[in-house]
Amino acid sequence: MAAPKEDFILMVVGGLTLDPNTKMPIVVLRDPDNKLNLPIWIGPLEAASMATEIEGYKPQRPMTHDLMRNLLGELGTTVEAVEITELRDNTYYARIELRTREGSTMQLDSRPSDAISIALRTKSPIYVAKQVLETSSELHEAAEQQSGAASDQNLASVSRDKWSEILEKMSPEDFKYKM
Repeated sequence: MAAPKEDFILMVVGGLTLDPNTKMPIVVLRDPDNKLNLPIWIGPLEAASMATEIEGYKPQRPMTHDLMRNLLGELGTTVEAVEITELRDNTYYARIELRTREGSTMQLDSRPSDAISIALRTKSPIYVAKQVLETSSELHEAAEQQSGAASDQNLASVSRDKWSEILEKMSPEDFKYKM
């Protein structure tokens, strides 16, 4: 059974960028008020899937996430929501909540990148568990303390000014896709 939504925060895809050190893609989720941010490192293929949807590119043949959306539609199943549910051993976990034509509901375990790609294609809400934001914040804070950086904030409550400071160090080329 799904956790009550009060344990989750509605978020949207704020954009895609590259980690300036590793050059790995990052999808940045943010709350509608732009007060909370959650960066999730993803693979290049998953980033390409998100980017095609963000950019409105329609391939001649359906890509994997397009096929999944089409299959769900043909079966009369809707994506009710996507939830980023857990952060364990530096790995995010997600699930996709589905409603069948008959009205029954089910949840599928998913990688966050796949769940987000499906949510983008189905215009479904994306929720992040408050606990995930807190755990992510604690890990970020510990990493900053290890690197000697003073941190009096955590990632779940990083202000726009703090994100501006972080993002100022990146070049415009690092931001290939924005929303």
